[in-house]
Amino acid sequence: MYSGDAEILFPFRVAESLVDLRGDRWKALAERACAAPADSIDQLAFSLMLIRLCGCLTCHTNSYRALRGCTSCAGHTIRRFKGTDEELEHLYQQTIVEIETSLYEEQQNYD
Repeated sequence: MYSGDAEILFPFRVAESLVDLRGDRWKALAERACAAPADSIDQLAFSLMLIRLCGCLTCHTNSYRALRGCTSCAGHTIRRFKGTDEELEHLYQQTIVEIETSLYEEQQNYD
């Protein structure tokens, strides 16, 4: 049984469903990412953070997570995250730095 909500990696369309799952700091972070322009660093960082937290790289079509779908998996992951909203915010900020560093290094390779 395949879920029509399952994709290979965290789909950003799911982000809006995560906004109200935790406290005010999480809500502000998720709303910031949702309000950002498409393909912005904010959206990329939010997606990469969720890909890592949800374990998207180890998910496959026959896994329980895939059968439930990405929306359910991401919601479950965020609700059950053992850390604080501040820790999630820190992970997000670290991911932004990582993306910016990678983009800078890539640009240096072309210069």
